[in-house]
Amino acid sequence: MNIATFDDLLRAARTQPLPQRLLFVLAGIELPDDATPAERAGFERGEGGALVPQMCVDKTPDELTSFEQFKQEASQMGPAWGMVFAAALSGKAGRAPSSEDAEKPLQDMVEAIRMGQLQAFIPFNPQGEAVQLG
Repeated sequence: MNIATFDDLLRAARTQPLPQRLLFVLAGIELPDDATPAERAGFERGEGGALVPQMCVDKTPDELTSFEQFKQEASQMGPAWGMVFAAALSGKAGRAPSSEDAEKPLQDMVEAIRMGQLQAFIPFNPQGEAVQLG
């Protein structure tokens, strides 16, 4: 299944043969202190910047009805964010992983994002669209 939007991710997770727990890391986009003038100009145009994990959360697909619900909950939980990274954790024997099961994978996601290792995650912009990071 092609995942072009956050809502596509929710639909895909609901159709998996094993129950899923979705993992999300919300990140701000900041301009590094040592940015060059060209990087600063790009940042002003909405390009570049450094990803800074701000908060993380796990949910079952049934706990989320849409991207709009996710966005509203996220705005109530913490600061504004510029990107949300998503991953899924599969259950076993018909049971979804618990929030406790998701703690270590979520912390691993946060660390991977800090290190710039983003290939294992699906990034979404604040409009709920999947984006390609270059």
